[in-house]
Amino acid sequence: MVVTEKTPVVSDPALKKKELIEIVTERSGIKKKDAKPVIEAMLAVLGQTLAEGREMNLQPLGKVRINRAKDVQGGKVLITKIRQSNRVPKPSADPAAKAAE
Repeated sequence: MVVTEKTPVVSDPALKKKELIEIVTERSGIKKKDAKPVIEAMLAVLGQTLAEGREMNLQPLGKVRINRAKDVQGGKVLITKIRQSNRVPKPSADPAAKAAE
């Protein structure tokens, strides 16, 4: 039996909150001032849920399970396993373009 080593996939830079808000407002057609508090509240709930050690099943994000947790100076390191379905939806078209049709 031959064991092949998996190499990590190097992707684009990390998605930050500002970019997330921009993407959500573009896809949803909602104004930034309306979307920002909702997104920030959602991120707070997700962070609290992880801090409590709870599993999450949030499709299409996937099923998130904490494998290990380690307290470090200034915070916590969580080693997680995220399982995504093969049916992750493609980004929808621009809502303004749909409205024009």
